[in-house]
Amino acid sequence: MIRLLISNSRKGDIGLIGLAVMGQNLILNMADHGFTVVAFNRSVEKVHNFLANEAKGKSIIGAESIQDLVSKLKSPRRVMMLVKAGEAVDNFIGQLVPHLEAGDIIIDGGNSEYQDSERRTKELAVKNIRFVGAGVSGGEEGARYGPSLMPGGNKEAWPFIKDIFQSISAKADGQPCCDWVGNDGAGHFVKMVHNGIEYGDMQLIGEVYHLMSAIGVDQDEMADTFEQWNKGELDSFLIEITRDILRYKDNDGKHLLPKIRDTAGQKGTGKWTAISALNYGVPVTLIGEAVFSRCLSALKSEREIASKRLPGPTSKFGGDKKKFLDDLKQALYAAKIVSYAQGFMLLREAAKVHNWELDYGAIALMWRGGCIIRSVFLGEIKKAFDKDPNLSSLLLDPFFLNAITKAQSGWRNVVSTAVNIGIPTPALATALAFYDGYRLERLPANLLQAQRDYFGAHTYELLGQEGKFVHTNWTGKGGNVSASTYDA
Repeated sequence: MIRLLISNSRKGDIGLIGLAVMGQNLILNMADHGFTVVAFNRSVEKVHNFLANEAKGKSIIGAESIQDLVSKLKSPRRVMMLVKAGEAVDNFIGQLVPHLEAGDIIIDGGNSEYQDSERRTKELAVKNIRFVGAGVSGGEEGARYGPSLMPGGNKEAWPFIKDIFQSISAKADGQPCCDWVGNDGAGHFVKMVHNGIEYGDMQLIGEVYHLMSAIGVDQDEMADTFEQWNKGELDSFLIEITRDILRYKDNDGKHLLPKIRDTAGQKGTGKWTAISALNYGVPVTLIGEAVFSRCLSALKSEREIASKRLPGPTSKFGGDKKKFLDDLKQALYAAKIVSYAQGFMLLREAAKVHNWELDYGAIALMWRGGCIIRSVFLGEIKKAFDKDPNLSSLLLDPFFLNAITKAQSGWRNVVSTAVNIGIPTPALATALAFYDGYRLERLPANLLQAQRDYFGAHTYELLGQEGKFVHTNWTGKGGNVSASTYDA
């Protein structure tokens, strides 16, 4: 067997476990910024191949075991894992701990559930090991040339990893797209919300693409439209790559996109965001619809049968195509604002529950470069929270209020047109429904409360007498005893 060569005096600044593409690229990024990295993979042959090829000539050391990895690190030892979330993370932690000392640091850079990071932070603190759950966004290219990094967990670890993380992260206006997020599971919670917003953005763009097809816009014209949009307020990574995907042609000279099966996969972070929104009682409706839309897409065989049996509207689009494309742009922009507004509402509520001191402007800055949802208006989000750190909703900030006011007419036309011609727009429509619900002083929840009190004696509050819960004997037969839990 080829042995891994290393000078006895050479020690690594950080170790990294997991040599899939993301892991390799992150190691190369660290090495490019002057750090010595110790690389380990469960399959040692993969370590050998990496050192002989991509890592050749760089400040990268190989390790053949967990013990070997730890022995080659400077103190305090810093070990980062990029492995599958869940059991694999706990297994590697279990292998690492016997070889570590008090003050050493374990970093989980995978897409772990924030509750797991919360648990691991506490469990390892008892053993005097500092745990960091770090969200890493940007895909393969981001890992190689500058990701967005969202570290949280044991804050005592931050001074020892700050230089590495901020050096390798993406930069926006010269500032690193990385800062300490908060304690326990805060880093992975922020990454989870980031991924939820990503689900929403992708669904919105998919609905716009669907509507473009429905009104007879060909792919080349779609690509040109997205290119124009990417020069203005919709400037973003996802708009940019959508343009490229629309233009891409297969070996036969035909566009590749129509050949791709219309069933979308998911790895769970969007679902976790929707579940968290329900748990915290925050109406993150757009992300929820984006998750359910992927679930609906998976019912391909059922949809094929239903398409032959279920009738739809007979109306066809007969409007001005150019004007409708302008309306689509406004609808996409307005719904995107709602998506981010909902995401930050969820962050705020979770911060209250967990006593996290989240800096929302800093989070927006972290997302401005290197990550999948990077877009030009994240700078405006940062400005909004810099002006008012206690802002309850982005919709109330003057910049976004003005933007959504201008976009409203086109947005409503797009949703109503989609309904009339039978094209589903769950994300565009639910964003509008949320906006309309949020802007109304009165909603029909008074009837819901009356219904709940009628059948379950759950009580209600009267206007002007908030905090006083009363029950009505609606039928004259129900009695005057009420339920003890208003929220049941």
